[in-house]
Amino acid sequence: MNDVVAYIQAGRDRFIADLKEWLAIPSISGDPAYVADVRRSAEWLAAHLREQGFPTVETWETEGLPAVFAEWPAADPGAPTVVIYGHHDVQPVEPLSEWETDPFKPVEKGDRLIGRGASDDKGQVFFHTLGIRAALAASGATAPPVTIKLLVEGEEESGSVHFGELLRTHRARLDCDAVVISDTTMWAADVPSMCTGMRGLTEVELTLRGPSSDLHSGSFGGAVPNPLHAMAELLASLHDSGGRVTLPGFYDDVVPLTDEERELFARLPFDEEAWLRTAGDSRAPYGEAGYTTLERIWARPTAEINGMWGGHTGPGGKTIVPREAHAKISFRLVAGQDPARVRDSFRAWVAANTPAGVVAEVRIPGGGVRPCFSPIDSAGVRAARRAMERAFGGEILFTREGGSGPEADLADILDAPLIFVAVGLNGDRIHAPNEKVEIPLLLKGAETAAYLWEELATALR
Repeated sequence: MNDVVAYIQAGRDRFIADLKEWLAIPSISGDPAYVADVRRSAEWLAAHLREQGFPTVETWETEGLPAVFAEWPAADPGAPTVVIYGHHDVQPVEPLSEWETDPFKPVEKGDRLIGRGASDDKGQVFFHTLGIRAALAASGATAPPVTIKLLVEGEEESGSVHFGELLRTHRARLDCDAVVISDTTMWAADVPSMCTGMRGLTEVELTLRGPSSDLHSGSFGGAVPNPLHAMAELLASLHDSGGRVTLPGFYDDVVPLTDEERELFARLPFDEEAWLRTAGDSRAPYGEAGYTTLERIWARPTAEINGMWGGHTGPGGKTIVPREAHAKISFRLVAGQDPARVRDSFRAWVAANTPAGVVAEVRIPGGGVRPCFSPIDSAGVRAARRAMERAFGGEILFTREGGSGPEADLADILDAPLIFVAVGLNGDRIHAPNEKVEIPLLLKGAETAAYLWEELATALR
């Protein structure tokens, strides 16, 4: 263990210098003006991985932007295989005026490295390269104890639109026993934790139509259906008095929280009043009865009305019965739920509850994102927890995340369990101006990675 730490400390300056060089490439996947830079980012990473000793390094093309694949086989051909997932593309930097430094000229300020992608996700991808080298140096081996396959995509920040097809195309090359995800956060620098799941997402748009044109409310009001009245009544009935979603079968597939998970969540130092202030100065918590705030945002599904409109919304009065009403609704899904099944349930619910004289249309703007989940008692999660405890020198707690990503595709297409190992923080300002990462945590990430392969070599056999 001391050899691992010594190697990482000795390589710290070179590690940060190389990371800065990569961060300086503006690999913004969501802006067509940066296509060449995303490609340059992939090429830079590929060259660096070859320099680090990976025997196989390839750039994998998609119909959009490229991913990087690298493989380092274990000395033992019967050893487990682990895929490490991350992404090399980054978010746009606007509003540029709010950055204290140039987002693509990374700078160190004390223990912080500031620049777009420092935490999400180049820094967290990068600590694996140092961790692998530290593990080999400490053991004196020339190959890791598990076969390591690194997959770093280039479109995560723009929806991973081609990622599923990339996984299917290269399914045989990506065959593995587990997938390590390094694109999440810990609870706090002094409260290290592991994420064990991410919520999914699906969206719907609802239109209710009544008369063929707006009507004079004096001549027709109270005598024909009003689509806005119908919409208000319909959306009000989407939840019951206990905050539960009323769609038939909505909770049927939900994987319930275990008593151990609830106990571990409760041990996190959560200040609800402080959290409410970060939630736009919200005045009170709200949600499904019987669950804490953390349980609601991590492990329980939701239905949110994102917008509703119709009729006259301009200056002055306009006394009408409007011809139509509109709403946008999104569902955050949790372990066990399927976006398509939720959408089908919503369609059926609308059809059963739309009043006579009103015609409903449900539009689906996208395919949705499936949730993902890793049981805390699984072999891979237990092994990763041991590796983190060795690096951080104390107990590792558990969290989940409310956001969504391509992790479910990794689990389903590769038919492998997920293991979340990450050292980002919620305060890293990911997607915001002045994104940063804590350098000591990156080094702890590298140390965790160095121990992880040894732990997984035993746990996954």
